[in-house]
Amino acid sequence: MASLSRALRVAAAHPRQSPTRGMGPCNLSSAAGPTAEKSVPYQRTLKEGQGTSVVAQGPSRPLPSTANVVVIGGGSLGCQTLYHLAKLGMSGAVLLERERLTSGTTWHTAGLLWQLRPSDVEVELLAHTRRVVSRELEEETGLHTGWIQNGGLFIASNRQRLDEYKRLMSLGKAYGVESHVLSPAETKTLYPLMNVDDLYGTLYVPHDGTMDPAGTCTTLARAASARGAQVIENCPVTGIRVWTDDFGVRRVAGVETQHGSIQTPCVVNCAGVWASAVGRMAGVKVPLVAMHHAYVVTERIEGIQNMPNVRDHDASVYLRLQGDALSVGGYEANPIFWEEVSDKFAFGLFDLDWEVFTQHIEGAINRVPVLEKTGIKSTVCGPGLSLLLSESFTPDHKPLMGEAPELRGFFLGCGFNSAGMMLGGGCGQELAHWIIHGRPEKDMHGYDIRRFHHSLTDHPRWIRERSHESYAKNYSVVFPHDEPLAGRNMRRDPLHEELLGQGCVFQERHGWERPGWFHPRGPAPVLEYDYYGAYGSRAHEDYAYRRLLADEYTFAFPPHHDTIKKECLACRGAAAVFDMSYFGKFYLVGLDARKAADWLFSADVSRPPGSTVYTCMLNHRGGTESDLTVSRLAPSHQASPLAPAFEGDGYYLAMGGAVAQHNWSHITTVLQDQKSQCQLIDSSEDLGMISIQGPASRAILQEVLDADLSNEAFPFSTHKLLRAAGHLVRAMRLSFVGELGWELHIPKASCVPVYRAVMAAGAKHGLINAGYRAIDSLSIEKGYRHWHADLRPDDSPLEAGLAFTCKLKSPVPFLGREALEQQRAAGLRRRLVCFTMEDKVPMFGLEAIWRNGQVVGHVRRADFGFAIDKTIAYGYIHDPSGGPVSLDFVKSGDYALERMGVTYGAQAHLKSPFDPNNKRVKGIY
Repeated sequence: MASLSRALRVAAAHPRQSPTRGMGPCNLSSAAGPTAEKSVPYQRTLKEGQGTSVVAQGPSRPLPSTANVVVIGGGSLGCQTLYHLAKLGMSGAVLLERERLTSGTTWHTAGLLWQLRPSDVEVELLAHTRRVVSRELEEETGLHTGWIQNGGLFIASNRQRLDEYKRLMSLGKAYGVESHVLSPAETKTLYPLMNVDDLYGTLYVPHDGTMDPAGTCTTLARAASARGAQVIENCPVTGIRVWTDDFGVRRVAGVETQHGSIQTPCVVNCAGVWASAVGRMAGVKVPLVAMHHAYVVTERIEGIQNMPNVRDHDASVYLRLQGDALSVGGYEANPIFWEEVSDKFAFGLFDLDWEVFTQHIEGAINRVPVLEKTGIKSTVCGPGLSLLLSESFTPDHKPLMGEAPELRGFFLGCGFNSAGMMLGGGCGQELAHWIIHGRPEKDMHGYDIRRFHHSLTDHPRWIRERSHESYAKNYSVVFPHDEPLAGRNMRRDPLHEELLGQGCVFQERHGWERPGWFHPRGPAPVLEYDYYGAYGSRAHEDYAYRRLLADEYTFAFPPHHDTIKKECLACRGAAAVFDMSYFGKFYLVGLDARKAADWLFSADVSRPPGSTVYTCMLNHRGGTESDLTVSRLAPSHQASPLAPAFEGDGYYLAMGGAVAQHNWSHITTVLQDQKSQCQLIDSSEDLGMISIQGPASRAILQEVLDADLSNEAFPFSTHKLLRAAGHLVRAMRLSFVGELGWELHIPKASCVPVYRAVMAAGAKHGLINAGYRAIDSLSIEKGYRHWHADLRPDDSPLEAGLAFTCKLKSPVPFLGREALEQQRAAGLRRRLVCFTMEDKVPMFGLEAIWRNGQVVGHVRRADFGFAIDKTIAYGYIHDPSGGPVSLDFVKSGDYALERMGVTYGAQAHLKSPFDPNNKRVKGIY
């Protein structure tokens, strides 16, 4: 039997020429097709799928003529979604599988479950999966899912990796996940076969484990069937029927198969690597890429029994205990794309590319030296096979879930980036809530398909590049200020080149290039993606942007800390100009616009034209879908670059660009559900925006704008159409940093001349450019909320300290009002609290919050406040006794924040620690 070391030597001596060598990154596929059979861990399951085609035998049971929900795909996500739909009481739920359950990629997945990830939401999702597979399914059905709790061990061979694990340990304390940071010697005691000579330490999570993919899915299907759901195998879907309602909205009408059709208003696409094909049937874009991924299974290893599963992130390899053997796999920089996903592929595998796999062998032998002389029992190479259900990879390494913006009633549950089995239980539950109640219970914005702008989902190069990078960086340390190198320069605002020449270091947010901070040593452009030198591409040399990014790879204060400090203090002491052109900018106009605005926005926005209101948009559970500004417009019969012509009422909406697509989809869905006769117009690409903030902002802009900017003539929260250096602009007196300041909303063609005029006028006042890193610091110092950090769809404005944005004292109904009234009457079970520390240590979020010796929450967002010279953190706290969190409860606690296992004393604040009386925004200095 071949050993791993022999395979390594053979691969080195006889490298197989990749079919893509010399062809560049446009054709990255394997020439080898899928094989019919291999020696694999699930051999019986494989053999059952061979021989006479089971598809030809027809569906496993008759198709119903109608269904309330049809789930397509019998892998982990399909089975979990069906199970949770049935458990939540949904009748008439049907799952259609084209072959047999798990026949796609699920059957050969490793089935690992790690409880800790650098996301609080994912920790909650993982916890639910673990409950389902380790306890609930067996209690419900009497069947064992194959759950084995042998623990998990994360390997750190450098200081930064160990720091990352310490952050995970602190987050775990907020969720009751037991974990321990072990020394190399303690690791050796736990895992005697491991080489620990090059280790800094490890993170041990005793209650991690593995599940049997086939056993889990079979049990889920039986449990769902017992609750009235139907599972129909051998029934390929051939089409999605769609109808258009009287308002022009496309909706799901039914599902067509080779054996008949089912009338249904709701379809859930859980088809894995086939999800794009199913999406095309419905006219829905599904941005994912399928890749080959492999592992090998060793012969018996003496002494390996009962050892924990291992993730050696720095070697990009994992070791999964498989009885008395190990499965060895990992992630490489040159994965093979599966270019043409066959709809006939079932229980099939690909030939292993040893040249690609070699790097994992080296890492595995270094970590567990006995593997060098251990035989290989089998190789498993499947499309996207990886740690768990690796159906496919997505551009931002997050799943695709929720209702598609192109088609009402068409939901996605796919693209799980090697974590489908692991996240399946939590995501299946949330998807079921989404379908039944209109929203998930938890914050799933990071997974919501509506996060992507249509210009990105329409762009194959962007999808391919970003999906490759997400695969190649799957095991990279998750640093707070990392940025992608792939798929850049997709959306650039009118000031991009102007700012690039001034040393702007850009960040990427959903396709937009936005200013991050300004480098004093010249331009650092983002270059074309080089695939990290893979596929014969030449890696960029002397790449300034990549060098600056690499400097940010730290959990200490970054080397550019003082540069960002300069930007912040200039804003506080003189003035700074922020390019915010990437903001979303919509117009809501029409005869029903006022009625729609009253329902959509939590604040009273029906004020006279010229007023601007900061408000939230909520969901029916009272969670915050967005925060934004809404400016009332006067009716106009003549369109201009700064306003459309309209009758009735009109509003101008401005919100963060990273969430503009989410806002568009939310508003559109509400308008459709309310059958509102009004129009939503997206002008995000047509308008730029600069914000001038600081004590000198009035003096600077008085030289540029043709209007009186005094408090009396131009009050806070108002807007006017004015001339700036001869160009028409919409000026708003607003601030997101807590200073006297204005925003200028500018037609695209006028952005550069207006910006240059502002910079020229500001030269003698100390005006400088500043970016979003400064905004993050300045806004947290002032206590202003960031949506999707301080505010999420599962946070209410009352919990977040934004009750002033809710018109609860008026009789006007609005979306989410009833939920807020119930929450207020019952008492808040958690509150967002501000903390400061005297110790000057960096924090970035996920740190545990201690109150009187008990963990009561974790930090959502943290940054350094340069004006008060302190670290500032915001996090939601709860009362461990389960009671309401009153203001007295907040004030009476003794607090500490835990950073990487070390606690630091913290002071809680009920008001912003900077300018708590809001004098500066009024121009009082």
